[in-house]
Amino acid sequence: MKRLKDNISSQYFEAANRMKPKTARKRIVAYVEAYDDVFFWRTVLSRFENSERYFEVLLPTRVGKLERGKKAAMMKLLSDKVGRNMIACVDADYDYLIQGNTETSRQLLNNPYILHTYAYAIENLQCFAPTLRDVCVAVTLNDRQIFDIAEYLREYSQAIFPLFVWSIWYYRQDVYRDFTISDFCSVIETGNFTIQKAPEILQRVRRKVGTRIAQLQRQHPDAKESYLAVKESIRELGVTPDTTYLYIQGHHLFDGVVMPMLKKICSQLVNERQNEIHRQSQHSTQRRNELSCYTKSVADIEGTLKKNLGYVLSEPFRRIQADAERLFSSQKTS
Repeated sequence: MKRLKDNISSQYFEAANRMKPKTARKRIVAYVEAYDDVFFWRTVLSRFENSERYFEVLLPTRVGKLERGKKAAMMKLLSDKVGRNMIACVDADYDYLIQGNTETSRQLLNNPYILHTYAYAIENLQCFAPTLRDVCVAVTLNDRQIFDIAEYLREYSQAIFPLFVWSIWYYRQDVYRDFTISDFCSVIETGNFTIQKAPEILQRVRRKVGTRIAQLQRQHPDAKESYLAVKESIRELGVTPDTTYLYIQGHHLFDGVVMPMLKKICSQLVNERQNEIHRQSQHSTQRRNELSCYTKSVADIEGTLKKNLGYVLSEPFRRIQADAERLFSSQKTS
């Protein structure tokens, strides 16, 4: 026998809304993939709350037996149930860029009640390059710029862009098992980051990318035309050589590229501030008090990055909000 919650759909919440007084705001449920997604999608949806509607962002574990983080399963379960009173909010992954090559991609592109990130994942938007210096300042309370993070990620993006086109080519050709996302990430990994060796890191990535591209070209000597078509297509979808980092696997970017870099930068900034306190303190008591106060003020890097709201200035976020605007401006919640 099916349980009541197995039949939850937009119509279910619409019926629940009709039981409220006519003057009450209507509840729209937004299902997301994981705990970390709740805050992000709240920042997307909050501007569309008004006297008629409000949103509640929930995990999909409340629908059937679905586990969190299973986007394909989530969309399979919800695709025919979403509507005016229940929407799904998901990471785009590669599904946006492969443009309908899979069922999940087709649902993502064609169902107006499924909002997606355009960037690969929320982690990519949290790592929006122009805002990462602000993250360092928030963590360390030291505003000295010792490294150009935005320029580094721009050069990194330019270095990996040609191989990224190949990665999308493989997924659009439905032969991705021969060159998976994991294979791509293993080529573009940066290794141990240091500020001093950043140019060497970029050069090593360029060299590895060039080697793999030469290999792929030998394997597919007739793919030049289709490769160029994919390249032009993803440019039209918003991917540029300067912003490729927004569209690669989110965990790779967050954990493998950005976090190691921010840890080294923030560590140096904290050391500078501590040394400044040592130099300027007039006696040991003042030094201890100042160091204690500063240490308590230093923030956690990962937590600060996950709460970085700078992505609201990014093009993918503007596109998400434009989709939400079209969805909610065209309907009444009655």
